[in-house]
Amino acid sequence: MTTAESTPTNKPTDARLLLKDLQVRFDVFRNHSPLAIGIDKQVFALLPDLEKKALRLAMRSHTISTRYLKEMEKGTVRLNLDGTPAGEVTDENRQHAAELLRERFKKQVEQRKAAEAATKAEQQRLEKLNQLAEKFGRKDR
Repeated sequence: MTTAESTPTNKPTDARLLLKDLQVRFDVFRNHSPLAIGIDKQVFALLPDLEKKALRLAMRSHTISTRYLKEMEKGTVRLNLDGTPAGEVTDENRQHAAELLRERFKKQVEQRKAAEAATKAEQQRLEKLNQLAEKFGRKDR
């Protein structure tokens, strides 16, 4: 008995593998273009034996990616799997994408600052230990 991941004829059940497969098959996924509302139904129509949970997780991973959010922020048209227009990206959609990106970048800056502060504190601690070791260490003569 083989698993879905090892059998080429089966569809991937792992969300990451599925997303990679979708990116290979469809330009809209590869280019991180704004996707049509309900595009999951189009995917199921073409690939009916996919696991719903895997597709849901793959779609979530794709739509929260930085590249996708950047495309949503500047996009005007949503696209079907075949690349045809499928509605517009509303101002509300663009604002939501911009807000998510702002929050993400702010969090990254905060994490970077915290890491730098921790590194600096560790360096100061080591310096102080070295000074104390020099001051109170044994002096062999």
